[in-house]
Amino acid sequence: MFEISSYASVAGDALKYRGLRQDILAGNIANIDTPNYKAKDINFEDFLAKESNLIRSKDKELELARTDSMHFSIKDDDTSSSGAEIFFRPNHATRNDGNSVDLDIETTEMSKNAIMINAISAALKKKSQLFKNMIDTSSRVS
Repeated sequence: MFEISSYASVAGDALKYRGLRQDILAGNIANIDTPNYKAKDINFEDFLAKESNLIRSKDKELELARTDSMHFSIKDDDTSSSGAEIFFRPNHATRNDGNSVDLDIETTEMSKNAIMINAISAALKKKSQLFKNMIDTSSRVS
């Protein structure tokens, strides 16, 4: 199970990227009448899943002792995390002016993104409330 700090770290990253996605989608809508503007989006779900798995695996790893300064240290080959990737949406119909923003798609994606932001915030609030209750209860018992 996640420690509270690990859980909060991944949830914080998720909120940061969701906020960035909201800004990108709003930028798409703001440029709906800009000729040759291509709709952008951000892919961060794979990045967050990788980070989450990395935290889970670190919780299960044993620390290796180095008894001599000449010993090699263990390095994880898969630590090159590039973060989220902003990309132009492929396969979207382009209007005569070259713009590929579709208001229906953008508003739908913004709504889905807002729901995810609310869900992550609610989960963080619930998790922190659980620990607050544990602390309050333990202080009353003493």
